[in-house]
Amino acid sequence: MAKLGYLLPTRERIMAGKHETGPILALAERAEDLGFDSLWIGDSLLARPRHEPLTLLAAVAARTTKAELGTAVLLPALRNPVILAHMAATVDQVSEGRLILGVGIATDVPNVRAEFEAAGVPFEKRVGRMMEGMRLCRRLWTGEPAQWEGRWTVEGDALAPRPFRDSGIPIWSAAGAPAGLKRTAKEFEGWFPIGPDAATLAKRWEAVRAHAAEAGRNPDSITFAVYLTMTIDEDADAADRRMTDYMATYYKVPGENMRRIQANFAGPAAAAAEWLQGFADAGASHIVLRFAGDHEKHQDAIARIREQLGW
Repeated sequence: MAKLGYLLPTRERIMAGKHETGPILALAERAEDLGFDSLWIGDSLLARPRHEPLTLLAAVAARTTKAELGTAVLLPALRNPVILAHMAATVDQVSEGRLILGVGIATDVPNVRAEFEAAGVPFEKRVGRMMEGMRLCRRLWTGEPAQWEGRWTVEGDALAPRPFRDSGIPIWSAAGAPAGLKRTAKEFEGWFPIGPDAATLAKRWEAVRAHAAEAGRNPDSITFAVYLTMTIDEDADAADRRMTDYMATYYKVPGENMRRIQANFAGPAAAAAEWLQGFADAGASHIVLRFAGDHEKHQDAIARIREQLGW
């Protein structure tokens, strides 16, 4: 049985010129009422503009009570880790322990490189910067005075507040490359890839588990989550066109290219159920869904599919 998550359409709202947050918060409340287990927000500054995720997740936390809340995914390298640790701990307190940090290193494409340059962050150093930043966040979340010498120098009193949970905030890595799978297995609480299909992810998940065992970790302590994009329509051709157009508009590249590298479904509900079950069978215990438009319709459709699947 897999948990189901829902990606709030912050990017889509900005693309449509709609900057207000009221409708986004209403979708979050509706999703929780329908039984979605988690609510997620993506991250970008200039490459794919949208609302700042942790700020908006604090508002979502105040409007919901049960669903886990996460970033899908945050780019920690763009942020000072002391400030990030402070913000995340505060959101975890507001949500009473429901925050998950999904994190990634960012794709190497021109507009993302420009985003890093605008933030004053060297793109080529983003992996080391993210890894050190996450270690520093964990140190700060202990509530003990932190002494740190590295990219950042930290001396002084303890950071407060601490996260709501004594164990801190779980961090899920979106890595896909072999080196990233090793980093995930050694240092993170979850693996949160985006594609391209269930069979490929099943093989990569086996690699993550093997690396974890080699590192002396219990592979069962790592959550396997997956990020999927869907459009459900009984007219399969219409669904297919909508998905291709959606990917092209979202990423500003040919939609067909993105569909080959990101797991996506376009078609009728009956086939959607089988497709989702394939990821659960591959080992995913948490499935996060991004919808290509018609959010309330898709929320309702997934609620019915979930009942059918017995999740």
